[in-house]
Amino acid sequence: MGETVPDRGLALRRTVVLIGMMGAGKTAIGRALATRLGAELKDSDAEIVDAAQLTIAEIFERYGEAFFREKETQVIERLLDGPSCILSTGGGAWLAERNRQILTGKAAVLWLDADLELLWNRVRHKTTRPLLRTEDPKATLTEIFNARQPVYALAPLRLKVQPGWSIDQTADAVMDVLIENGAVARTEDAG
Repeated sequence: MGETVPDRGLALRRTVVLIGMMGAGKTAIGRALATRLGAELKDSDAEIVDAAQLTIAEIFERYGEAFFREKETQVIERLLDGPSCILSTGGGAWLAERNRQILTGKAAVLWLDADLELLWNRVRHKTTRPLLRTEDPKATLTEIFNARQPVYALAPLRLKVQPGWSIDQTADAVMDVLIENGAVARTEDAG
């Protein structure tokens, strides 16, 4: 597979934050957008892991979810104070009102809205999801999905993820939403 080069006809005008459930494609779509825009991809979970020198599962196990969520907010604030980028957040980051205020105040926030069955197909064999380490991971995912949908719906921007779409097709659709919103501009419009 050849390396994709940035589209010089597009410019990132403000940080773009992708939110959504685990398995919605935040990291994969974020990577595709960053490549197309010649922007840096930041991942709040990866930043936390780097700082703690522990996996997210280990952080949850040793210190609990509340500790993780506090670190997550600190990392998000730090990343948003830097240059515009594509920011992929953990699935729970948007749930905290403080994070929602920080994110919507400094970035274009887009919800990758994926159906439960699509999410389950994507995460069912992953062992890196601490919230799914339960006796019935699908029931747990369903419970999380049902609880989070109304909060994700508060996002200013939304894209319904289609099960048959490739990463490139989904990234194209996201790019259309971002251009329409003004977070991404065609260079002839950026002047």
